Amino acid sequence: MEEQQKAGLQTTLRNIKGRVLVNNLSVLWPVENQQACESEEGSSHEPQAHKSALPATVTLCPPWTTKQPLLTASLCCNPAARVSRQTRAHTRSFSSESSGGCAIVHPKPVSSEWPVDKGTISVGIDATDLFDRYEEEYEDVSGSGFPQIEINKMHISQSIEAPLTATDTAILSGSLSTQNGNGGGSINFALRRVTSAKGWGELEFGAGDLQGPLFGLKLFRNLTPRCFVTTNCALQFSSRGIRPGLTTVLARNLDKNTVGYLQWRWGIQSAMNTSIVRDTKTSHFTVALQLGVPHSFALVSYQHKFQDDEQTRVKGSLKAGFFGTVVEYGAERKISRHSVLGAAVSIGVPQGVSLKVKLNRASQTYFFPIHLTDQLLPSAVFYATVGPLVVYFAMHRLVIRPYLRAQKEKELEKQRESTATDILQKKQEAEAAVRLMQESVRRIIEAEESRMGLIIVNAWYGKFVNDKSRKNEKVKVIDVTVPLQCLVKDSKLILTEASKAGLPGFYDPCVGEEKNLKVLYQFRGVLHQVMALDSEALRIPKQSHRIDTDG
Repeated sequence: MEEQQKAGLQTTLRNIKGRVLVNNLSVLWPVENQQACESEEGSSHEPQAHKSALPATVTLCPPWTTKQPLLTASLCCNPAARVSRQTRAHTRSFSSESSGGCAIVHPKPVSSEWPVDKGTISVGIDATDLFDRYEEEYEDVSGSGFPQIEINKMHISQSIEAPLTATDTAILSGSLSTQNGNGGGSINFALRRVTSAKGWGELEFGAGDLQGPLFGLKLFRNLTPRCFVTTNCALQFSSRGIRPGLTTVLARNLDKNTVGYLQWRWGIQSAMNTSIVRDTKTSHFTVALQLGVPHSFALVSYQHKFQDDEQTRVKGSLKAGFFGTVVEYGAERKISRHSVLGAAVSIGVPQGVSLKVKLNRASQTYFFPIHLTDQLLPSAVFYATVGPLVVYFAMHRLVIRPYLRAQKEKELEKQRESTATDILQKKQEAEAAVRLMQESVRRIIEAEESRMGLIIVNAWYGKFVNDKSRKNEKVKVIDVTVPLQCLVKDSKLILTEASKAGLPGFYDPCVGEEKNLKVLYQFRGVLHQVMALDSEALRIPKQSHRIDTDG
């Protein structure tokens, strides 16, 4: 019976592409703002159901598309993906990033057989003395000639998620926070069980030094292939008594890139809010409205995604509510294989001007909110905007690029050492093939000369050095004149879109590096020359390859 249930879960899971699964809630405002404001509002130890929350979202994909399933979560793997060994292979972990208005969650492949840990370190810096100084009052104080920059708050959190069985997952998390000399901590344990392919439940137990025991229950259910509901109940015991909390979220896929959310929250800071999130390959757009006590606001945010190797993103948002207005803009960029660096400038009334720097390294997040001034000073805005750009480009040129180049060279060296024997063998095979081609090439050249056809004068394959190359780079090419001439048929040479290293008489002279094929050939008694990328298709002769000898 149990095997039949698991088989049914597997079948159903494969058919729910595009369904939205939520197992927690995340604040509809940049993650940095949430972390920075929790300690200020004294809510860092309150249950999740009490926070001003909307679900985190991912790139949206409905059932009728062929993209990956649409999942949402708050930094937790989707438990429904662990129903069997087959589905566990497709489990995803999630990393959260600020999108100028929404905590977007992107799936990243991990092995569900092992625990998944995540951590956050936030260090709040008070640098208001740089722009708001009281020089007249403190001019006689010793050492007051230098601005006082202080660390006024810190937050450290860590969580580990471990699969126990095919349907059960245990989550252990803890956090420590301090602000202006006062701090506290909490520890939480949660047990999540997948009850069916359409739903799951989670029990949570927690305790802290500032708050009493916490008991929570989370339930999720797919209502239709395009709609789901999630409920989060919590009971917080404290010296003031029992504080209950309830949060319910209803979400629906509006189209293949858009999801709408409705949320009702009861308890401390009760509120009703709605949002529409549209996520495409090149952009992310969010609009939200919340009505609550005491927090009510409207939010619009936009993020543009550049299709470059560094995955650059530029974002901006506007949030206006009863507690003021905040404009935020920033950018983020991938600086290495596992690291993403971002910075944002927040300008608000009455918050002032702040600079927020964030570094994501694998599953760890390092966040540094720097408060510059309580007033709207143009100088603070200018330095908060220009300063990070200057520092980034300097660091990128002097530190990051040399480091990445050194790492790449080390990897290439290791790759060469590991493949040295194989390359030597392929080189010997290529040389033997060239010797066997000599007679065939001689006949082909005679036939081509008789009709003024295609004759390969010279051909080289490998890594070429140009004027922009570094001084220590060396040419790594091999002569492939004979193998190419052997491929000429009826005065034509056609190569498909594939690496040339697999052609007869070829081998890879520089493993792991960019290679080109350079050909100097004669057709109708006129010299032609062409250079093609390793995997680029090549067809000769062509009029565009002709070498102009006039003048």
